[in-house]
Amino acid sequence: MTAIPAVSLNDSRRIPQFGLGTWQTPDEDAARIVAEAIGLGYRHIDTAAIYHNEEGVGQGIAASGIAREQLFVTTKLWNADQGYDSALRALDQSLKRLKLNAVDLYLIHWPCPAQGKAAPSWKALIEARRAGKAKSIGVSNFRAEDLERIIGETGVTPAVNQIELHPWLQQRALRAVHAKHGIVTQAWSPLAQGGALLADATLARIAAKHRKTAAQVALRWHVQSGLVVFPKSVHAERLRENLGALGFTLDDADMTAIDQLDSGKRVGPDPAVFG
Repeated sequence: MTAIPAVSLNDSRRIPQFGLGTWQTPDEDAARIVAEAIGLGYRHIDTAAIYHNEEGVGQGIAASGIAREQLFVTTKLWNADQGYDSALRALDQSLKRLKLNAVDLYLIHWPCPAQGKAAPSWKALIEARRAGKAKSIGVSNFRAEDLERIIGETGVTPAVNQIELHPWLQQRALRAVHAKHGIVTQAWSPLAQGGALLADATLARIAAKHRKTAAQVALRWHVQSGLVVFPKSVHAERLRENLGALGFTLDDADMTAIDQLDSGKRVGPDPAVFG
């Protein structure tokens, strides 16, 4: 098994820096994939209500044979359930599907600025943490202004902001805001959904140098940048390959070369208008 480093959160808890993403993993496949990943050494599983696979994820966790306290499980509040009372109900439904008493991290999935419900939703998450249903709480896809608004209204800072982040979209300005507040940055779509990014000449050159794949190089860049990352796969061999990102080190020249790939290119929705 590969040793997975952990990152400290601003609530005194720790989060595994490398995990398994389950977006687009069908519910009927999730139990097998999650159990396989845990067997390989993964301890951090990321899901969401909108992924429609929380039941399968929960089954995989139960089938893994690993003690619950050794696992870090994240799920998320969907846009249609934002609001104080509806957010608390949504978490209860997620826990029921996962067959868990609590999640390690509960996130507001999108800020949905046009709805104007982020602040009451955040107050619900604060209550969920107080009640012990979510050990840590955070947000996803929040811009700097979204973060400042909920912190200003509640005095409570998210432990995490999970955002689209990969070598083409490095989000340096937002990461600086996170650093100011002690918010951990999580990267979703760390490989920009594969394809063109993994064919990039810079990544290919660095991969050849280290005798690794381009995906492993990109994931290693995330780890050495201090980001929490959770690539998604439904194949056991790819799960193993992804873990290989923890078994080598990029040098300063490699890191600088990848830093220079930033172009601001998104592969996902714009948080300013989505939802």
